[in-house]
Amino acid sequence: MAGSNGKQKTVRDMILSLGLIGIAAAVIYVFVPHDDHAPDIKRVDYRVELDTARRAASYPVAAPEGLPGAWKATSVRFQGENSDRWHLGFQDPEGQYVQVEQSAQKRSDFIQQASQGSKATKRTERIGDRTWTRYTGGRYDALVLEDTPGSTTVVAGTAPFDRLTKMAAALKMS
Repeated sequence: MAGSNGKQKTVRDMILSLGLIGIAAAVIYVFVPHDDHAPDIKRVDYRVELDTARRAASYPVAAPEGLPGAWKATSVRFQGENSDRWHLGFQDPEGQYVQVEQSAQKRSDFIQQASQGSKATKRTERIGDRTWTRYTGGRYDALVLEDTPGSTTVVAGTAPFDRLTKMAAALKMS
């Protein structure tokens, strides 16, 4: 009978150890600060890249003018070696993502990439003096402008169409 007392002691020690580990985890959870908010995204200045793209691209490069300060530019790049591809990303006032993409790449391939799989709808929108086609069903919703010679312009993102339209209306091409 001496062997059974040792097994009980081992089980009891294991349960006590698990209890102490649980208490330690609870103390750490309560006293270590944790933030459930999304991190603040840094605003970028895109003027230098825009000037470079406008000098180097084979088409008129689009950038917004007159957007309220609540629209935050978050990413910018120009890839001359990649069909003169222009990218400008924004966080809208509601925290959603909106991007302006342009390229001289083959239209169908470029639209597929820029809209992340969206498909054309039969709905078009007249924004300013241009007609944009709505794309839906992919990761992003998109407005696509195909009437610029030598390039395609896509305004896409997680934002709803009213904010994509606001971005498209603010675009100036030069």
